[in-house]
Amino acid sequence: MESIIRKLSPEDFPAFDAMESGIEDDYVKRIFKDIASTERHQLYGLFVEGQLTSLCGLSVFAGSYAMIGRIRSDVRFRGQSFATRLTAYVIEEAKKRPNVRWIGANTQEENLPARRVLEKLGLKPHKPMIGAIGTDVSLMEKGVAPWTEVHSLERKKQWIEQLYIKTGDLFPYECYYLFPSSEALFSDDKLSEWSFFENREGDRVLILQHDFKAHYHLHTIYPWDDLMVQDGLWETVSAEYQKLKMKHGKETDIWMELTKEQAALLPEGHGFDFPSAWVLYGIENTTI
Repeated sequence: MESIIRKLSPEDFPAFDAMESGIEDDYVKRIFKDIASTERHQLYGLFVEGQLTSLCGLSVFAGSYAMIGRIRSDVRFRGQSFATRLTAYVIEEAKKRPNVRWIGANTQEENLPARRVLEKLGLKPHKPMIGAIGTDVSLMEKGVAPWTEVHSLERKKQWIEQLYIKTGDLFPYECYYLFPSSEALFSDDKLSEWSFFENREGDRVLILQHDFKAHYHLHTIYPWDDLMVQDGLWETVSAEYQKLKMKHGKETDIWMELTKEQAALLPEGHGFDFPSAWVLYGIENTTI
């Protein structure tokens, strides 16, 4: 059978629409034409005898981080390694980009076939994370004052240097997207855009971002495991969430990436929904 791999364009939507992926109400169908026409987000397809059998997306963040995703395969062609072949091709395409230093992909923790594919392709796993989503954290408030907002760009840089640049730990750059830290993630514009709040002692910081993925999220970043003993932490989250809700209406929520250890510390009735844990896989681009 003759097969080819190529980048897709908006004109390829009928071929994608004809795929039998087994995914009901696939969100990619709603955004296909938009992402197939941008530079930041690209889609690739593997065609067999002119029929689209597999789809794989490539997105670049902060100019240096490439994420593989939106992997789809036609159920009528499964078992022939087409999706694996296409994913390997897209990874190699990402490596060719001059500024891409790291390539990664997310998958659900229990999706063992996908995890085996990523490991076979050389990507290494990070610890599982939970994307907790909620709208009411009042149960965890203690009735004390919120933390103090940090307005100094230099102070923000000090926190980022201490917590992320020096350690190389994963940083939640956007909802869904964590990356191994480097200076590329933390431009002055981004630091000015994000809100930082310090506790009274000045030894803890909370980072908040306004993110939009279908609707608005208060993206909440707190890297310590003492989130239930820090007075004022949840008051700060709640106060800033109410501001976001007032601005954008009901379609808002609080989004917080938690380790399993952090999630286990939250009390019963904490107000978050816990979807399935997911695992970030990644590999350094050694070709640059």
